[in-house]
Amino acid sequence: MITRLTSLSKNIVQFCRFLRGKGFSIGVEEETITLQALQYIDYSNHKDFYQLLKAILCKSKSQLNGFDNLFYEYWKQLDKAIDSKAKENAPNKKPPAPQHAQFKSLKAWLHGNKNDDTEETAMYSLHESLSQKDFSAIPDDEVDELMQSIKALSRRLAARSNRRYEFSNKIDLPDLRKTLRKNMRRGGELLDIIHRKPKRNRVKLLMLCDVSKSMELYTAFLVQFLYAFQQVYNRMETFVFSTSLQRITPLLKHKNFNDALNVLGGEKSGWNGGTRIGESLDQFVNAYGRELLTSKTIVIILSDGWDIGEMNILAKNMEIISSRAKKVIWLNPLAGYEAYSPEVSGMKTAMPYIDVFAPVHNAESLRMLGKWLFI
Repeated sequence: MITRLTSLSKNIVQFCRFLRGKGFSIGVEEETITLQALQYIDYSNHKDFYQLLKAILCKSKSQLNGFDNLFYEYWKQLDKAIDSKAKENAPNKKPPAPQHAQFKSLKAWLHGNKNDDTEETAMYSLHESLSQKDFSAIPDDEVDELMQSIKALSRRLAARSNRRYEFSNKIDLPDLRKTLRKNMRRGGELLDIIHRKPKRNRVKLLMLCDVSKSMELYTAFLVQFLYAFQQVYNRMETFVFSTSLQRITPLLKHKNFNDALNVLGGEKSGWNGGTRIGESLDQFVNAYGRELLTSKTIVIILSDGWDIGEMNILAKNMEIISSRAKKVIWLNPLAGYEAYSPEVSGMKTAMPYIDVFAPVHNAESLRMLGKWLFI
């Protein structure tokens, strides 16, 4: 009854069709809303995932009453289908590694990401599997799923920066945690109420992303991250560079992601060309430095450090950026490899002016960016 699909998004569409066959009034609009809503939750959490589907797909009391049984019926049968597929593939009909890993990932997801085996080569959660895979090794059939995950991650990080609070002498929002802590000495009676208010975030983010040939396997994922972040975080300027610099802030604010990629992929943008980091930073400092570089600006450079330009120009402009900005963060996709060391000339030249040097090779490393932005 259930097609053996390994993509979570495809199975959600299939589940909607399954409910439609049971009398639910579900159309393309509900399917679209459900898939779009995934980016706002941690869909590896079964409770959140279940509540999301129930809230969107049920439109009457009778549907609410019958949803539980149908939900478990569908995912239980999907589990059986995956078991059957696994038996077909073992031991002599072993599938290609990516497909086999997908089945194992989805099966683990169905069981709440629990695993009792000692095998360490498989990823036991669809979410974890994608978040820990190197961008350069993502198979085609997992790209859409990873893009959705990156979009959700980016928006959560941006929203987190907008939801910060500070102490308030006025009666604003009660701060429950600090109120309870202060009143513990009084036996728990709430005699003193501590209040808080939204903290005005004056930090500006400046993103400079390398889109040269050496970054080709990572560029689309990084631009997706920048695009989703900029949709939520307004105090942000974004540039891409290869042999020259291009400001893309308006492009990311007003176009959808695919349109932005098409424009950036045009011949005139320098996409997938050579790399002249020093010259590109020189363009930035001369054209935008006075306006954008302040003590409240965090500069984030996403690049592997390969540079065919002049090292003295790179050093001069990195020194200027470092002296004017609050913090300089350099994210390098190659730093995700255990044996990596910054030996290329461009990276060695830039290192003295960097406050944080970290990898950016998978979704998990992007999540770690929050650690450097909010301290």
